[in-house]
Amino acid sequence: MKNTRIFKMAFAGVYPHYIQKAEKKGRTKEEVDAIICWLTGYDQKSLQQKIDQKTDFETFFAQAPQINPNVSKITGVICGYRVEDIEDELMQKIRYLDKLIDELARGKAMEKILRT
Repeated sequence: MKNTRIFKMAFAGVYPHYIQKAEKKGRTKEEVDAIICWLTGYDQKSLQQKIDQKTDFETFFAQAPQINPNVSKITGVICGYRVEDIEDELMQKIRYLDKLIDELARGKAMEKILRT
């Protein structure tokens, strides 16, 4: 997995796609935001600031207050790769987020998505 171009992409450019994917399946922007905040430790205000600043993925995750300690419980395949086996730490965090949004769009309960 060598596609590091995504590291420099603005999080704000991808964020609407996360919301769109969720809303197509009857889920909400609030649920998407809850997942992002759970994963990264951002609160709603700081998440919105990162979106407004068009922060790239690399900076978005580097400045995340605290990656949730339960991320190791996120397993499965996304984009043909097992998320737990991705060696690049930043790519793994990005794919964790992708996996959580996929689970939301597939109708999984929030309690299970957030590994509570």
